[in-house]
Amino acid sequence: MTLIKSISGIRGTIGGAPGSALTPIDVVRFAAAYCTMLKQYNPENHISIVIGRDARPSGEMISSLVSSTLVGMGADVIDLGLSTTPTVEVAVVKEKASGGIIITASHNPVQWNALKLLNAKGEFISADEGLLILSIAEKDKFDFAEVHALGKIVRKDYLEEHLNDILALHLVDVNAIKAATFRIAVDAVNSTGGTYVPALLHKLGVEDVVCIHCEPNGLFPHNPEPLPENLTDLSKAVKANVCHLGISVDPDVDRLALVCEDGSMFGEEYTLVAVADYVLKSNKGNTVSNLSSTRALRDVTQNHGAEYFASAVGEVNVVLKMKENNAVIGGEGNGGIIYPEAHYGRDALVGIALFLTHLAKSKMLASQMRDSYPRYVISKNKIDLKEGTDVDEILSKIRSIYKNEKINTIDGIKIDFENEWVHLRKSNTEPIIRIYAESRSEEEATRLAERVIHEIQQLV
Repeated sequence: MTLIKSISGIRGTIGGAPGSALTPIDVVRFAAAYCTMLKQYNPENHISIVIGRDARPSGEMISSLVSSTLVGMGADVIDLGLSTTPTVEVAVVKEKASGGIIITASHNPVQWNALKLLNAKGEFISADEGLLILSIAEKDKFDFAEVHALGKIVRKDYLEEHLNDILALHLVDVNAIKAATFRIAVDAVNSTGGTYVPALLHKLGVEDVVCIHCEPNGLFPHNPEPLPENLTDLSKAVKANVCHLGISVDPDVDRLALVCEDGSMFGEEYTLVAVADYVLKSNKGNTVSNLSSTRALRDVTQNHGAEYFASAVGEVNVVLKMKENNAVIGGEGNGGIIYPEAHYGRDALVGIALFLTHLAKSKMLASQMRDSYPRYVISKNKIDLKEGTDVDEILSKIRSIYKNEKINTIDGIKIDFENEWVHLRKSNTEPIIRIYAESRSEEEATRLAERVIHEIQQLV
């Protein structure tokens, strides 16, 4: 059993003893601590909180615990029920709420669940807010409301509201998408994307939608992370039904992966690249992704005469860097699209609408579009270290070895070479170093990663 508490929320496996897994006691304690933090930041205002959940089997139980705890703290709850992470983010702003909680373990397997925590802007809480919540939870420093001060629960469905906002985006061209007469296959891993993605496609004028794994019952038919090895069913469905495209989302619909018309992977790293290329054609401006994302975004951005910026890993860091540099598009290489005109959060639904407009207007096949972008391959690795190993010292020595190269140290060490890069990050929870390397081919990326791994082994 596992329970992980961090500045961004709490996640863990269901079942087990309090403090060692995501039990009802841990859920109540953390929800109460979050509400206490909101009260401290808003001492003069009544607290209202938007909640929503993905379809995993533990979601209803966790949601009931969260909403009852918040009501017991004197907060009003706006419950969206089965929803998506970006929908809750949108609702927080529209409802003028104090914050939001998304009950989802994102791409983690079915035995996991989590609480993702939002501020009043519908964005993930800051590191300082997260530390305060952890401190409050650890000391049980919260007071529940008296009987006449209890909160209330209002239930709302935000599907139409969210989708209509997407259709209103100025770069979403419904007429172009409708004229393309796309046939599209969707794999929503039996979570809430099974409701939201087909509904969006129909609003966009896509009448021919082939749904697989779109029943929102939380029974994941395969590993829910939208990686190539988990998308074989979607690839087969695209080819069998002669589709123009395959769309896959994770359980909470903030990551978007695409399958080309020939069944090949468009590549989750290239979801952002393609959408950014389309946005930059009409809206000149800067772009942002995290340090572990493909260099192709930088290349495409510079081709449009704009500037690319890299952030530390993590959505909150990407958003901060986007705001600092007035980026018009940004995100992460895991298929996460952040389009500020919509909101500052990863949103697969926004990504779908922008990508389909791009595909329709380009008159290309999806595979042709993919091949039109600079080709890079990322090799993702990790090296296990002995307990007590000074990881910071190892990273410092690696930095010395490559002191004549371009080095970024905002999140571990990223070493940029002329045609490739390697990024080393230590884990905050276990003695490992993650080593991501990107080059022009799989062989070259693997070679670079193995070289650095060997250098680390020599230092241990």
